[in-house]
Amino acid sequence: MIARRALGMRRLLLVASLACLALGAGLALQATAQQEGRSALVMTIDGAIGPATHDYFSRGLEEAVERDAEVVVVQLDTPGGLDASMRAMIREMLNAAVPVAFYVSPSGARAASAGTYLLYGSHVAAMAPSTHLGSATPVQMGGGFPGIGDDRPEDDDSAGGDGEASSPEQSSESAGGQGEDAEAQSADEPRRGETPMERKVLEDAVSTIRSLAERHGRNADWAEQAVREAVNLTARDALEQNVIDIVARDLDDLLSQMDGRTVVMASGEHTLATAELVIERFDPDWRTELLSVITNPNVAYFLMIIGFYGLIFELSNPGSLVPGTIGVISLLLALFAFQVLPINYAGLALILAGLGLIVGEALMPSFGILGIGGIVAFVIGSVILMDADNLSISLPLIGGIALLAAGFMLWTLTRFMGLRRRPAKTGQEELVGSEAHALEDFTGRGHVQLMGERWNARSQAPLAKGQRVRVVAIEGLTVDVEPLTQ
Repeated sequence: MIARRALGMRRLLLVASLACLALGAGLALQATAQQEGRSALVMTIDGAIGPATHDYFSRGLEEAVERDAEVVVVQLDTPGGLDASMRAMIREMLNAAVPVAFYVSPSGARAASAGTYLLYGSHVAAMAPSTHLGSATPVQMGGGFPGIGDDRPEDDDSAGGDGEASSPEQSSESAGGQGEDAEAQSADEPRRGETPMERKVLEDAVSTIRSLAERHGRNADWAEQAVREAVNLTARDALEQNVIDIVARDLDDLLSQMDGRTVVMASGEHTLATAELVIERFDPDWRTELLSVITNPNVAYFLMIIGFYGLIFELSNPGSLVPGTIGVISLLLALFAFQVLPINYAGLALILAGLGLIVGEALMPSFGILGIGGIVAFVIGSVILMDADNLSISLPLIGGIALLAAGFMLWTLTRFMGLRRRPAKTGQEELVGSEAHALEDFTGRGHVQLMGERWNARSQAPLAKGQRVRVVAIEGLTVDVEPLTQ
């Protein structure tokens, strides 16, 4: 009896053990499946921040939500870009359902100008070794700040965040060699940030980056310095001064260091679990590339010129179809690009007026007055058409198109001058210089046969019947003739 009870207990323990093992295996498989489903969506931004970048970033956040990604990592290398696109990206990032980490990489990359704001707005700011950020002073190419963070001239490479700004001491030393005249000149001229418009733009930028720094607990004082003085920091210095959160060698190192970090989301604090995430890439597709090409200021400008001339040629030669088709497509693409680009409408009006005057010179010659005025208006309008940092039209392109327009106008003028020297081909004027035959002997008044018709004629020289004569003038139905020399 005791042996039977012991055997029953053993069987019960064996069944319980098998059940526990099965439950543990099921939980392990479920955890493994969940682990395999967790991922990090990696995006790449390489180049100036613009409408195409904003569209790509927005679609990436939507894709991350659909894939239920744990985090979005944006690999960044930018010289700066459009303020409107940058602010839209920051707004979407702060309200995103998925944490966003901006990672300045690879080594040698930078997050200048607008890139610095994006770093400060991200939930996790990271940089690879040998990268830098800064030069965040707002720049307006068409009449705003002449440089970034220092008193260098307007054509300095640092405008737009393309290079590191010199310190105030370096600026003072470089200016000191110019003597007292330079100091007197600088004292008379208003410095950057002293005009009302410059101060409004500068203070707005300072408030924006300080609010982002305070939201994520980063160095707000250095952020303000980056805006006011365009200072820069390397990755290691940025980490030491609490400007960024992480310095990582690669994506795996970044995800490992982010694991367990608490970030501030729109819904509250969120703890990241990024260890051993599967990396899924969301690279720019054809739509992003096409939008990037169309919204390039030089391409949009050239499309506008093609569209304008295409329509003019179609209206001049109705039914040719090819110029009109190309012109309409080009003009619509240009208008789409201008919708998202920072356009100065006064510049656009000057360009259209200039092109209209150039075409008017061809249709109604004014001895160059309309043409010269059109070229001047066209060049001025092209220069002031776009005034945003990193989104201005190339001056060689403007000069080349202006020279083509001037060449077209000059060719038109020379053609008209040549036509004026040619004999008339229609009307009564065509008869001048034509040959005729005298129908009778006469001196003074008589009749001649001209182009198969009988005409009244006058001649100061005596003419014989059948003699060949030339028409030298015409008055009503009477022609003046003179004998042809044999």
